[in-house]
Amino acid sequence: MVRRDPPPPDWREDLRKGLGVIGGRAESLSRLMAAYARLARLPHPRFEPVSVAEWVRRVASLETRRPVIICAGPDVTMQADGGQLDQLLINLVHNAVDATLEMSGDGHVELGWSAHNARLEVWVRDDGPGLADTINLFVPFYTTKTEGSGIGLALSRQIAEAHGGRLTLANRTDRRGCEARLSLPMPTSLWTPG
Repeated sequence: MVRRDPPPPDWREDLRKGLGVIGGRAESLSRLMAAYARLARLPHPRFEPVSVAEWVRRVASLETRRPVIICAGPDVTMQADGGQLDQLLINLVHNAVDATLEMSGDGHVELGWSAHNARLEVWVRDDGPGLADTINLFVPFYTTKTEGSGIGLALSRQIAEAHGGRLTLANRTDRRGCEARLSLPMPTSLWTPG
């Protein structure tokens, strides 16, 4: 188009739009590659003592868009990679707050934990719209968010599994919304009451 002589009358606008599309696609591809690199390079967990109460409270305090209600469980310390668990829980709380912001009015997010049968159960509940598509939740790069990368839940599940645990998401049965549940093994030889 630039080489044409004489150029078409609307060549500047066409060129601007075309470069805008190229720029947008390049930015999306860059985000995708960065997300893939984070997902592919998850290091093995480095186990250290982690106070569950401190971990949950710290992550809840990072969310500034909406208060997170903490439903405290037992005061326990476990062996885990604190940095990886932070990322996992930040992803879950962020998603829950996003869901409540979709609804008009004030939505609620609750974060709590319990320990029984040698397992730690951490849950994040919201009263957002719930899950419409439960099949693709953990598929890398699948997202329903316009600005999402689609790696948050995939990375969170990978972290849970690296710790010998599991991560599930389901619509709540008691009301509208979703519950994310992290279940981690806590053999009595590896945990102590705080």
